[in-house]
Parts: sequence; C-alpha cells; structure tokens
Amino acid sequence: MKKDLINEIPFPDEVTHLAEINRKLDAALQEADSKVNMLDKDYMDAKRYMAENRGEIDPHEMFQNELALKQIDHIGAFAVGIRDKIVKLKESPYFARIDFCPGGDSKTDKYYIGRFTFSHENKLLVFDWRAPVASMFYDYEVGPAGFDAPSGRIQGHLSRKRQFKIKNGLMEYALETSVNIQDNILQRELSHTSDEKMKSIISTIQKEQNQIIRNENSGTLIIQGVAGSGKTSIALHRIAFLLYRLKGRLAAKNITILSPNKVFGDYISSVLPELGEEPIYESGFTEIAEIQLEKVIGFEPDRDPLAANDPGWTKRVHFKSTLGFVRLMDQYIQQMHDGIFQSSDYTFGPFTAAAHWIKARYNAYGNIPVRKRLKMIAEDIHDRFDTDNLMEHDLPKVSSILKSLNSMLKIKNTLALYQAFYKHLGIPDMFVLAGKKTLEWADVYPFLYLHAAFEGLRESKIIKHLVIDEMQDYTPIQYAVINMLFPCQKTILGDFGQSVNPNHMHSLEDMKNLYEDAELIELNKSYRSTYEIITFAKRIHHVTSLEPMERHGDVPGMIPCSSSSNEIKRIQMEIEQFLKRGNASLGIITKSNQAAKVLYDQLAATCPIHLITPESTNFINGVSITSIQMSKGLEFDEVIIPEADRKNYATAYDRNLLYIACTRAMHRLTLMFVGEMTELIGKRDDPVMFTDN
Repeated sequence: MKKDLINEIPFPDEVTHLAEINRKLDAALQEADSKVNMLDKDYMDAKRYMAENRGEIDPHEMFQNELALKQIDHIGAFAVGIRDKIVKLKESPYFARIDFCPGGDSKTDKYYIGRFTFSHENKLLVFDWRAPVASMFYDYEVGPAGFDAPSGRIQGHLSRKRQFKIKNGLMEYALETSVNIQDNILQRELSHTSDEKMKSIISTIQKEQNQIIRNENSGTLIIQGVAGSGKTSIALHRIAFLLYRLKGRLAAKNITILSPNKVFGDYISSVLPELGEEPIYESGFTEIAEIQLEKVIGFEPDRDPLAANDPGWTKRVHFKSTLGFVRLMDQYIQQMHDGIFQSSDYTFGPFTAAAHWIKARYNAYGNIPVRKRLKMIAEDIHDRFDTDNLMEHDLPKVSSILKSLNSMLKIKNTLALYQAFYKHLGIPDMFVLAGKKTLEWADVYPFLYLHAAFEGLRESKIIKHLVIDEMQDYTPIQYAVINMLFPCQKTILGDFGQSVNPNHMHSLEDMKNLYEDAELIELNKSYRSTYEIITFAKRIHHVTSLEPMERHGDVPGMIPCSSSSNEIKRIQMEIEQFLKRGNASLGIITKSNQAAKVLYDQLAATCPIHLITPESTNFINGVSITSIQMSKGLEFDEVIIPEADRKNYATAYDRNLLYIACTRAMHRLTLMFVGEMTELIGKRDDPVMFTDN
C-alpha cells in the first residue's frame, strides 16, 4: 500500500465522528466507573453491617442479607464486564463502516462495526462484528448485498464501505475499501512482527473465512487447511460467533478445545478474551486419558517417534493407527458381548432366576457396558423376587445378587479383555506393557474403547461444542473414544500435509469415514508467510493446492557450513543480526526434541534463548529453540533450520517435516547445512531459490 494512502485521512467527517464517539465512550466509562464504585460501596456496607450485628440479627434477616450480597455481587460482575468492554473500545472503537439501503427503502443507514456493540443514550452506535448486518462487510463489495436477519433475508444495496485503523483512540488511516485496497490492508497487517499470543483477525477476515465462522448449521465441521491458512484462528472466531449467536444456550463453560500441547494452548489463549468472551477450557488427549483411567491403570507418555529406535514399538504404533484397527475392535466387542457372560441359574431360598431368563435380560440391554448390564439385571432379579415374595421371606441385597452375576463373567477386567483381543487376532506380540500395570501410549485409547464396552466411561454432559486442533496427529481409535465422551457438535481442523508422526497411517478420507455427516471445507490460501517462503516450501512438499499471498520478502537463504562448530557460530551470528533487526520472534527449529535440547545446551551460555519442549507451558517472544513437533501451530518472524543436510533430511517423510519447519516463518527463512544440503530442496545452483547469507 502506498504510504500516502496510509497516513492521509481523506474524510474529515470520519475524524469528526471518531471524536464524537470518543466523547461518548468517555461519558459511558465515567458512568460505568461510578456504578462499579457504588456497587463496591454497597457490598462493603452490607458486609460491615452483617459483621457488626451478627449476634443481634435474626436468622430470617441474615438470610435476606446474604441474598442481597449475592445479588450485589452478580450485578457488580456484570457492571465490571461492561466497564472493561468500554475500556477496550476506547483503544479502537470500530474498524469499518458500511452504508446500506434495504430494497424498497429510500433511506440509507450507516453501520459502524467493531469488536463489541456500543450503545449510548439508547442509540446503537457500534455494531458487534458478529451481528447479522456486519456480515455484509466481509461478504460483499459495493453493489447488491444482503444479510440474514432474525426476521428473514434482507436484500438491498451497499453504497459505501470504509475501513479504518484506530489505535489508542486515534485514526491512523481511513480508506474507501475495494478488493484491491482490502488486499493491501491485509498485506500491511500481515507484514507486522509476530505477537506472543495469537490475535483476533476481525478486521481482515476474508469472505471464505467468514462463511466458516458464521456456519451454525453443521453438526460437525472439518477444516482441512494448508499451513498459514488461519484455520485455528477461524475456529476460535467461530466459537466467538456461536457464543454471541447462541447466547443463553451456549456459554464458555460448554466448550472445550483439544490442543496438541500446553505451549500452543497458551499461544491461542488470548483470542476469545480479546473478543470479549470468557476463556474456554483447554485440554489434551493425555489429560482426558488421565481422568478416565484414574485408579484403573497407568500409562507412559508418548515417545518422540523421531528419536525412538525400537522396531517392535514402531510396528505396534503403526498397527493401532489405522481405521481398520477400529473395525477389528468393533468386531471383537460384538463377539465379546455375546461370549463374555456365561449365565447360570441364580437361586436364593425358594426363589430362582433361570439362566435363560438372565441371559435374555443381558441381551435385552443392548449396547450398555457389561458391568452396568449386570447391575441392572441384579436390580431386575431383586424386583422379580420381591414381586413373588408373598410369604415375606428374606430377600438378597442387590449387591449380593450382583456379586453372583459377576462370577459368571469369563473375563474379570478390561486389561485381561484387552490382552485377549490380541490373542483372538493371533498377534499377542502387538500388546506389550510398558511396566507393571502401565500401558504404552499407543494402547491407551484402544484400552479406553474396550473399557467403554466393559465398564463404561464418564461421558461429558456439560460440553456442547468440542474443538479439535491438529486433527492429523490423532488416530481413528482416539476419535472413536472422543465421539463417545463428547457426543456434541464439533469443529475439527488441521492439515494432513503436516503430520509429524511417521507411524500414523490414517488420512483425510478416514476422517470422512469417521464423520460421514460432517461438512468438509478446504482452505488452500496461505496468509502467514511471504510469497518467496511459500514458493520455497511448495518445492519441498509439492502441495499444488497451496496458494501464496502476494506479499513479497527476501528469498530464503541457504548457508553452507564447514563443520558443526562453524554451524553453531553461524547461528550465533544470525541471532545477533535478528536482535539488531528488531523483529519480535526467531524460531530455531530442529528435527527432534532431542536435537533441540542438544542445540540449546550449545547456545544457552552465549545467547538469550529459551527452549520449548513437550513439558513447556507457555510461548514468549524472543529467540526460541524447539522441534518441528512443538513448532506446529506457532509462527515466528524469522526461522532458522539447522542441519538441513542430505543425511538429516532424506526420506519422503522428512520432506513433510521440512515443509512444516519452513512454513513457520512469516518474513525470513534461513537453512544451514554441513557437507551436502538435503536433496529435498532442489539443486544447489538454482538461482531462483538459493542465496548464501
């Protein structure tokens, strides 16, 4: 975008309008502050009165005072929320304006669009970006337009679109928008340095992104998006939209996001609060397993597949990562229900429940877990004996009947059942305990799947919407368990071109089979990296559908090093240059977690760096050393990839890893190697791709 377009404010009416809005925001903030202070005083006065007169107040008055305190507290929390939103609006009240005339109407209305709704003196001055009318800003250019209002579809004419950048209450630019100008604004926003946390994108949401965000009809939505397509941000904005649209039916406590690690969870944690919504609960597959298997069995954490050197373990993980494995478990569970329970007559005194009757009750309870079926049968037997007990004999307790029924089971616990599954398949070596009553990670979710059929799992009743990020990293059996635990609407996102586990063999087609009724949306445009970086990455991975943004920068640099020690010195030099350039973040990305730790130990004494590991919990700007596995979902202003040599990156799977590492870079990418560079990049003398720094 030309500099004069950015700095010039060509519309005096917009400067005047902003000044008026700022005055009204100041008045609203003063009013909100007064209300909060008044409620604080009322609360403290009530607390003081109760403390000073505790011995003299009768129970009825004490109860009334406690109710009053709760009411003041509730109103106070609401007032604080309003005040906090006004404070955020003062920073940037709105980012767009549209002028719209409904069909058949002669009056054109102005709509200013911002993060939140702002009303003053009963007049709506700023519309929330999620409001139905605001969708026209994202979906239409000047001309015929329309939106879905609560009363139905409203068609009309969009006569004006303006876009603003307001910071600290001051207007930096105001532009009449068109497709070209919007692209320029997007490029300008993308050219900024990275932040420690993912930010909202409400001022630059693209049309195809807006359609996903406002999709409230799909039960399950699967988003397959290339690197840098904004899929995680879109999913979070979709949650913010649903919270707005379904207010009263959906709250933050009803939503959970399953993220790949705690660092990524921290990185995305500010998006919803920035949009005025409460933070949502973040969890992972490990935490879910810990909850479900507490006091049942232990398990080891997942191993780094790039550092593991155990062919037997690799074979076991590979076998359990396919959709076919789920089908084998389904067949076994069906047979298990038919054969695990050998009923016999149950007799107590003059009463008898015949074996065939007990078996019929067992079959009648269908897909209910085995242990729960037996408890229900025990209650049925007790009720039957009670009905027949005309002579008022002593009857057995339900617990006593259940004990007898449990003795009729051929297999007594899930672990024995799980071992029997592999014997049934004729491959007992596919199950190996990691330790006494300790499962390997690859066995955790298959075990849970059987446990659900045998004992039952604790299904979530609170969660109404589940977000699963990095979908390609989870196996079909994990999804099968998640579907039982969370039978709710889902947003599932990821990129099967960015899988980091070579032992996982499932595909996007498998996801479509697991979620037959889901809507699949593919995002092919990358917004994160420059045109040069994406072009470079495409040559590595050959992702033909990947579309780069027309935002240009430096060609990725290739630095040949004479030795490993020379490579360390070159990294130190690059860190020094990074610090001088003033960018916010530099990621030094290694192939494995083990390699990241080794490099960190070599550099930590001389450079201001920090290490991101699977145990890390937060992301901060500066210089980070991390593995490809831990870098997924993150972005850095600059990226250095060391050891990009022919030995370290050689296989088809390494091609995938190198692609992931390269696409973490927003503005600058540098690869280093000792000896011969990896053949996955191309020829060394390619003048289009390679330059020495």
